[in-house]
Amino acid sequence: MKYQNEINRRKTFAIISHPDAGKTTLTEKLLLFGGAIQVAGAVKSNKIKKGATSDFMEIERQRGISVATSVMTFEYKDLLINLLDTPGHKDFAEDTYRTLTAVDSVILVIDSVNGVEEQTRRLMEVCRMRDTPVIVFVNKMDRDGKFPFDLIDEIEKELNISLHPLTWPINMGREFKGVYNLYEKSLNLFTPSQKATDENSVAINDINDALLDQKVGAKDAAQLREDVELLDGVYGELDSEAYMKGEVAPVFFGSAVNNFGIREMLDTFVRIAPNPLCRATDVREVCPGEPKFSGFIFKIHANLDPRHRDRIAFLRVCSGRLERNKSYKHIRLDKDMKFSNPYTFLARSKEVVDDAYPGDVVGLFDTGNFKIGDTLTEGEKMMFTGMPSFSPELFREVVNKDPMKTKQLEKGLRQLTDEGVAQLFTQHGGNRKIIGCVGDLQFEVIQYRLLQEYGASVDFVPLSFYKACWITGEKKKIDEFTRFKQANIMEDKDGNLVYLAQSEWFLNTERQNNPDIEFHFTSDYKH
Repeated sequence: MKYQNEINRRKTFAIISHPDAGKTTLTEKLLLFGGAIQVAGAVKSNKIKKGATSDFMEIERQRGISVATSVMTFEYKDLLINLLDTPGHKDFAEDTYRTLTAVDSVILVIDSVNGVEEQTRRLMEVCRMRDTPVIVFVNKMDRDGKFPFDLIDEIEKELNISLHPLTWPINMGREFKGVYNLYEKSLNLFTPSQKATDENSVAINDINDALLDQKVGAKDAAQLREDVELLDGVYGELDSEAYMKGEVAPVFFGSAVNNFGIREMLDTFVRIAPNPLCRATDVREVCPGEPKFSGFIFKIHANLDPRHRDRIAFLRVCSGRLERNKSYKHIRLDKDMKFSNPYTFLARSKEVVDDAYPGDVVGLFDTGNFKIGDTLTEGEKMMFTGMPSFSPELFREVVNKDPMKTKQLEKGLRQLTDEGVAQLFTQHGGNRKIIGCVGDLQFEVIQYRLLQEYGASVDFVPLSFYKACWITGEKKKIDEFTRFKQANIMEDKDGNLVYLAQSEWFLNTERQNNPDIEFHFTSDYKH
């Protein structure tokens, strides 16, 4: 019974958005409501830093963007909430896609000024692939933006999802007066730069009550009554089942920076968001209520604490109970492992836990055993599926500026590429090293972290390759091909052969000339 209660207490979700929509600010405010932090921008040591709690890498604090997913756990209304704050920047989309495999629902932040942006569409496609339940938070209502009805039309059309407003704004920008809670029939009044408190909330059981006119003025009260009548006629009651299937998204309006409109969303979230859900493996579906433990690694982060050269693998618990110091089977390596210090996180501060339940995200110290997508079980041979992988689009050769630091460079490249933000290729039979990425910013982050965390100084020389293709086939044919194409043959970190094609034409030509060789665009062709 205790086990089932623990599962029912948990909600695991990610916050996703286009860069600058206010996602990290919203994360901070949710942590404030959960009592996990006392001051926005504060870390647990009580030293108030300017950076956000969830941005724990130095480069993130300098540039003001989130480039790695952070994991935070907090309690709210007797529930244990696991919140994953994802990078908004498109160059780090891979990290976000993988994070979405580890959550049960999503809060999508949309900037009321800019509406739906390119990255929002891409993220939403991943949610659509998995039918992930989505709640939409329209942020920055204290700025002059798009009209709410226009914005709702745009979101529905662009993101291919039906919306259901649960709060409704009274004006916007300088005229913004607050939001009306359609579900609780209450009015929340907005005072700029003041934290939203219960005193600002006014219960209005009847929208025709003269109190409304008194609070917001006759003109705005009349407009709100008209809007609410229209909304009730169009939307009616929220269909919770359609939300759970990812077909309908509840919508809330507010201003994260002013801590406004967030409590209403959080209260609805804890009421309707799913508890831990079942997950697919290559053998069968695994459900949270099963007694035996299973989980998968969706993220690896080196040097979470720069003073200790640690590597943390983030594991999502899918079924059973993860217990400290108990042995579990690492399926890919076929070996037993035990963990003496599994952690839960509040950004950079972490706490050892004795056990973890389905829905929890725990950090495991890793000495190099884990790769993204690895599965741990109590012995059953299965691998969790649906972990997206990618073929790099940009390639750069690594040039070591300090030969004395070759060892540190090798270690840094290996550990940073293990995190999944980039791929490392070494020349077949040689030592030339090439990094493949999806976006430019990743090279900047890798260069910065190599220097800061490993003391290795490098330059990156751009290379004009079109695609990386993993090659498989009969040994004799492969040997012949690699001999002829020596300059273009690399090995990935696991020693698999990779052909770097200069252009689409070259790739098509090689495919025609070598019908016995298969060219793969992802590295997971083996599974």
